[in-house]
Amino acid sequence: MHHRIQAEIDRARTRPSAAPWTPPVANLARLLAEHAREAPTSEFLIFFDDDRRLTRRWSYAATETAVARAAGYLEGLGVRQGDRVAFLIGNLDYAVLLYLATWALGACVAPIDAAETPERKGFILDNSGARVLLARDVYMDEARALVATRKLALVEVNDAEDALEAYPQVAGAATPISLEDASFDAAGCEALLVYTSGTTGPPKGVRIDQRNLMANTDSMASWHGFDASLRAMCVLPIHHVNGIVVTLLTPLYVGGTAVLNTRFNSRSFWQRVEQERVTLASVVPTLLEFLLEAATGTEEHDRSTLETIICGAGPLLVETAAAFEARFGVPITHGYGLSETTCYNCHLPRDLSDAERRAWLTQHAFPSIGVALPHQDLAILDAAGNPVGSGERGEICVRGDSVSLGYHDRDDANADAFKNGWFHSGDEGFALSDDRNRRFFFITGRIKELIIRGGVNYSPLEIDEVLNSHPQVRYGLAVPFANRYYGDEIAAYVVPQDGARLDPDDLLAFWRRRLDFARSPKVVVIGREIPYTTTGKPKRIELSQSLAEKLSAHRFTQFRRPKPEQAD
Repeated sequence: MHHRIQAEIDRARTRPSAAPWTPPVANLARLLAEHAREAPTSEFLIFFDDDRRLTRRWSYAATETAVARAAGYLEGLGVRQGDRVAFLIGNLDYAVLLYLATWALGACVAPIDAAETPERKGFILDNSGARVLLARDVYMDEARALVATRKLALVEVNDAEDALEAYPQVAGAATPISLEDASFDAAGCEALLVYTSGTTGPPKGVRIDQRNLMANTDSMASWHGFDASLRAMCVLPIHHVNGIVVTLLTPLYVGGTAVLNTRFNSRSFWQRVEQERVTLASVVPTLLEFLLEAATGTEEHDRSTLETIICGAGPLLVETAAAFEARFGVPITHGYGLSETTCYNCHLPRDLSDAERRAWLTQHAFPSIGVALPHQDLAILDAAGNPVGSGERGEICVRGDSVSLGYHDRDDANADAFKNGWFHSGDEGFALSDDRNRRFFFITGRIKELIIRGGVNYSPLEIDEVLNSHPQVRYGLAVPFANRYYGDEIAAYVVPQDGARLDPDDLLAFWRRRLDFARSPKVVVIGREIPYTTTGKPKRIELSQSLAEKLSAHRFTQFRRPKPEQAD
């Protein structure tokens, strides 16, 4: 059984129509050493902590020195190639240096979101088999409790302001390693173990190797024409692949600069773009909404260096994309990807005219997630694994050099996801071709999130779009609830705009003028919290579960179509 599953994973990691991609260097350690040798004074990493008004800058030479020293320290703790090192640090420049130090040894980074529950943190430590836990000083009480009953070393990362000497252990007798002498092969060398959200069942650890990381960064660099002039701003958490791959490793790959922020801050975003001459930012749709809300006062900042904003990892509403581009004049490069396929698998082409880009973002009910990036293939397949026709809906599937090593110790999940030479994403979508025969892909929703009402599948994203069009709604999300007559019925969870008083009957009437009766919400739940994960994805399933008891009062209600004279 295991051998058959491994064979399927190996098939999904190749492209039958193309030769395997070859990295330009053996591994990430050699990549850093090469840039430090060729451009030692160029900036690799700039770190901003708005709360403390703190800035630290790292040249490529200083980064190499710090990484070699930290790797020597980890090696002294017994970390070897193939071992896993857990991180409970967050967005910190020292975390980046320690990621690179871990990779320089051929070991694997297992990042932990500090916002997770202690139970989930403990699960990750146990499941990963981490040899060491690196924890920031502010998390040390929890870290000590986590390691008290587990056999792993605990290292405190003390975030002082005096560069790498902030680590008292590292500042001791550690012998630096030579990055240039790192000889292991990137292929099969596990680099990241990132855990999926686990909204149903236990979290699944996704195994990404160094070759995956370089292939994915190469695909984005070649697609966008990135070179050493790239200045990419990171405002997303670096415990997730988006923050790691797009805005940390892509600059490293091309010899550019990463501008790391402790967190997203709408008040300083445009100021930082101007100050650091940022050319690229990577966000999730939630952050576009926050930037639109905080638009007042941004006119004073120069945005001319910002060539594009890459947006993915969550549903982008057509209205949001159009409003953002009109307001700020910065083109959005919509894209799509998963942790299981390293990061991004498709982006909108850069050679589109403004009119063409807006058309692909606004003219097909869903914004296009773009065209397959180099080194990977995308397809829309039906339940039997066969390609569907143009415009027909099916499952988005991926194969190629960005496909991961699979899930750690989860043959069941691997068997479900890796089939017939493809990784099956669990996302529903469709594809359309342009006059150059390029296939533009669209995502319509999670297959497991589809609302099945009366035996008919409905995409919740279609309904979300209408819910959010009401001028007094700040945030709207369609959630299913159990109903005797239809199996699933539809409720609307809404958060009002500041100061707005929402009337459920008025909302329902407004939406029914824009949706057919089957797709129209039948119940309104007004809330105050926006239920997003830290990576910007709506917690639809979790929200549906938390509202189940409240909505159970409508389990036996047969919602009837309005009389003709009441309908618009």
